Amino acid sequence: MTKHPTRTRRAQALREMLENDIATGRYPAGSRLDEVTLANRFEVSRTPIREALIELSVAGLVEIRPRRGSFVRDIGISRLIEMFEVMADLEASCGRLAARRITSVELARLKAAHEACTEAQRGGDPDAYFRANQTFHETIYAASHNGFLAEQALHLQNRLKVYRRLQLRVPNRVSNSLAEHDQIVAAIAAGDAAAAAEAMRRHVLIQGERFNDFVASVAAHRQETSAEQINAAE
Repeated sequence: MTKHPTRTRRAQALREMLENDIATGRYPAGSRLDEVTLANRFEVSRTPIREALIELSVAGLVEIRPRRGSFVRDIGISRLIEMFEVMADLEASCGRLAARRITSVELARLKAAHEACTEAQRGGDPDAYFRANQTFHETIYAASHNGFLAEQALHLQNRLKVYRRLQLRVPNRVSNSLAEHDQIVAAIAAGDAAAAAEAMRRHVLIQGERFNDFVASVAAHRQETSAEQINAAE
């Protein structure tokens, strides 16, 4: 039986809102996502909430435990590093293919996304930068003209969304990210597949000092959210 389109859109909208709440720390790792509480908050029935939670489970952001409920999944540091390694290779492949296959319309879209990132950086708005950065990367996925690769890259990007946002809290990361975007756009525009792949890989891969900064950022985030939970319970 085909789902009603309005119902499907409602579940998708709820998924996106919950995904954003997880990414911004409103629901930190280990938090229980109670269906009744969420239904009351969004003024909907439990059915679209349940569907949204299932979608988040498929995306790897939520763990559904039988007879216990749904919880925000906690991912260990070593696992995160492994995921970023795979993400770097996926994005490198997207960059390589995009350099060979991007259309003039897609290149204009990529440059527009890069300009939006630039404006967000100048305005000191990390949230706006994060949104523009997502558009930047997703434009490159689409420009690869390999549907399966784009799907896999987007899927893993969504799983890492919380932690990609955290990276932007590291001092100078936004300005460094923007400089890396310059290199990526230049390589893709020039049709230099090897340079585009390498620029994308370096842009995503966590190593050296960036690794230490990232670990510190994740630890600080988890400490902050734990303190907030304790204060809320008092």
